[in-house]
Amino acid sequence: MQSVSKNEMAPLTSLDVWEDDVLQRYPEAGTAKSKEAFRNYDSPEIDGVREFYRLNHTYQTYDNVLAKKANFLKFDKKEMPWWLAMEYLNTLVDESDPDTSLDQLQHLLQTSEAIRADGHPDWFILTGFIHDLGKVLCLFGEPQWNVVGDSFPVGCKFSDKIVYPEFFAANPDSYDERYNTKYGVYSHQCGLDNIHMSWGHDEYLYHITKDYLPEPALYMIRYHSFYAQHRENAYDHLLSAHDKSMFKWVDKFNPYDLYSKSSIPPVVSQLKPYYEDLIAKYLPQTVKL
Repeated sequence: MQSVSKNEMAPLTSLDVWEDDVLQRYPEAGTAKSKEAFRNYDSPEIDGVREFYRLNHTYQTYDNVLAKKANFLKFDKKEMPWWLAMEYLNTLVDESDPDTSLDQLQHLLQTSEAIRADGHPDWFILTGFIHDLGKVLCLFGEPQWNVVGDSFPVGCKFSDKIVYPEFFAANPDSYDERYNTKYGVYSHQCGLDNIHMSWGHDEYLYHITKDYLPEPALYMIRYHSFYAQHRENAYDHLLSAHDKSMFKWVDKFNPYDLYSKSSIPPVVSQLKPYYEDLIAKYLPQTVKL
C-alpha cells in the first residue's frame, strides 16, 4: 500500500465515531440516547465520517487485504496476558469523545456485563469482552480505515448497499475484470470461509481466536461489522446455507455492541477475577498480536 498522510491515517476524531454513525444508520428500540444526541459538536463529524469512508473504499482492495494478512497474521508484534492486552487498548482513549469518558476496557466490560445480565452462555459473555481487541491494530501503525468501518467482501463487485458506495469509484478493483463482477474470484454460495473480507479489527481478532472459541462466537467476532449482509442481505449469493443459519448469532450480538454505552463505569477491580477465570477457561495464557 502506498504511504499515507497524517490526515489519511486518522480522519475520525476517535474510533467510536464510526460506531455512533452505525447507530444513527441502524437505530433500534432500546437505544439509550436519541441519534440526535450522539456526536453533537455543532458538528463537522459527518465530514470526518465521509472522509473516513472515502479512504476506506479507495484503499480496501483485494491486494491490500492479502498484504495485511501476510503481515499481521504472523502474530509477531507483541505477546502478553489477555488482561494486559485489554488494558493495552486503553491507550486508544480519545479525550475528544463527548459521549463518554470511559476507557476501552470499561466499554468492553459494559458490553459483556449486559450480555451476562441477560443470561447468555459464558462464551458469549467472553466474546463481548474481547470483541474490540483487534483495534490494537491502530497501535501498530495501521490507519483508522484499515481498523474500523463497515466490512465487506473484496475480490468481487462492491455492493451498492455498502455505506457511501459512490466512493468505490476510486478503488482500482472496480475496474479490474478479475474483481468487478458479481462473483469476482468466487462462486455461487461458496461460503464465507472462502471469502476475503475487508481488513480490520474484526477480521484480525477472528484469526487470533479461531482455534479457541465456539463457532457462533467466531461469527459474532468476524461479521459484526458486515452490515451490508446482516442488515441488507446484499451478499446472499455468496453465503452458504450454513452461513445464513449462523447469522442469527450476529443478530443477537449486535444490540449489545451498539447500545450498551453508559456513563456509569463498571468496577473493574470487582469484575477482573470473573473475567480472568473466563479467559482461562477458553483461551491460552497469552495472546500473540
